[in-house]
This record gives sequence, structure tokens and C-alpha cells, in this order.
Amino acid sequence: MSEEMNLEGVVSINWQNVEAEEAAPGITQRVLWQGDNDKRVVVFEFKPGSVYPGLDVHEPGPEQVFVISGDLSGDGNTYRAGDFIHYPVGTSHIPQSKNGCVLLVTFPEG
Repeated sequence: MSEEMNLEGVVSINWQNVEAEEAAPGITQRVLWQGDNDKRVVVFEFKPGSVYPGLDVHEPGPEQVFVISGDLSGDGNTYRAGDFIHYPVGTSHIPQSKNGCVLLVTFPEG
């Protein structure tokens, strides 16, 4: 076993230093990392009262959400800071936030 560290490909970034792009009205995104086949990690920010325009269908892979702050709803539940949600491939919901929220979302299969 080698005692040398291998840091090839390591990425470190503060999400607040990434320029926010509009993902939908009242919703911005900051792409922290993007890999092959559209695998990515994104921070989404919802302003209070924001609703994703339409059904968010998880294709071609799952979506994993960690609520950093605020509240997220849209699937019959309300999630708050510290909650983790795994939406398997083929599931769908309409993301929205009554009071606003910040989410860390991973798309592990694109």
C-alpha cells in the first residue's frame, strides 16, 4: 500500500463563489462539479414561493437532495434543513418552497 496521496482530479470550491444561473423563475443553480454523461452536483436556491415549472421527472438516473436550509415540498411531504431525499429513476415531483431554501442536489447517473 502506497503512503503517497493521490489528488489527481480533486475539486474544491465554495458554492457561494460560483456564479448563479437562472434555472426557472425564482430558482437559481450553481453547478459545483460536472462529469461525464451529465453527472453533476448542483446547489439550487429557491426564493420564497418558488415552484418548479412542471413535473420534474428523474430520467435517466436518480436525484439525491440534501436540504441545506429552508423548506422543500412538492411530493406530499415538507423537508427541512438536514433532510436527505433519494428520488429513484422514474419518480417525479414538482419542487417548490414556501419560505425559500438552499439544496445540494446530486445527479449520480446524469
